[in-house]
Amino acid sequence: MPLIEICHVSAKDNNTVLKRGFIRMSDTQTIQISNLFSVENKRVLVTGGSRGIGKMIATGYVKAGAKVYISSRKKQDCDETAKELAKFGACVSIPGDISSIDGISALVQEIVDRESQLEILVNNAGASWGAMFKEYPESGFDKVMDTNVKGIFYLTRELMPLLEKAASPGDPARVINIGSIDGIKVPAMENYAYSASKAAVHHMTKVLAIELAKSNITCNAIAPGPFESKMTKEMMNSFKDLIIARCPLKRIGNPEDMAGIAIFLGSRAASYMNGVIIPVDGGICLT
Repeated sequence: MPLIEICHVSAKDNNTVLKRGFIRMSDTQTIQISNLFSVENKRVLVTGGSRGIGKMIATGYVKAGAKVYISSRKKQDCDETAKELAKFGACVSIPGDISSIDGISALVQEIVDRESQLEILVNNAGASWGAMFKEYPESGFDKVMDTNVKGIFYLTRELMPLLEKAASPGDPARVINIGSIDGIKVPAMENYAYSASKAAVHHMTKVLAIELAKSNITCNAIAPGPFESKMTKEMMNSFKDLIIARCPLKRIGNPEDMAGIAIFLGSRAASYMNGVIIPVDGGICLT
């Protein structure tokens, strides 16, 4: 296994050197690169995991050796995706609706019946509602906020016992919330509740990061830019070329982009990251 050795010397020693992969410091430590980014055998729940960004994340975890539970409102979609991903590893379908307390309780019970602990929770399930300012309905606003904000809070809270059992100081359990660059910059489209909900997700991530850290659990968020999904289908059909033109990297996101950041956040490599919002957008939110 490739190792990088790090040695510490006293702060009074002015002869600290960097040479041939060694840094001289005071206590000898080793970094084991071979499993630094591993999520193998970790138990993961990905809500909204049957399609879009959730499916990208679930696919990454399954192929990286994790045991993955996916949840979504539509049983057929959830079952079909789990069957597809099970060709590459362990993936189990648990249909559920996190937009209500009853739905959250039912999903939590399904997980509790199967696992004694949970290393990674990915709060990805979300809803969107587009309408013009003067026509935006209260029902649409409520649907989006219930799923995107309340759902994350209460599901995380109810899964705390399982997350705490998986947590340790050196390798915390992880909560990974899926926000959006629409929660960072003002979106071009009229999706008032969605962008407000994602800004709320980002701030709630920071608030939860402080609280959950008491139990050796980290909480971070991914803020995706444009990716191909059912939610973005209409936008892509109308504005894909414009989006690509405005992106500094001149492309939209692909499944590996999303799988990669999710695997990183679930691995030991990210064990000291907490309360961070990470845009995955090719630099769009900088423009």
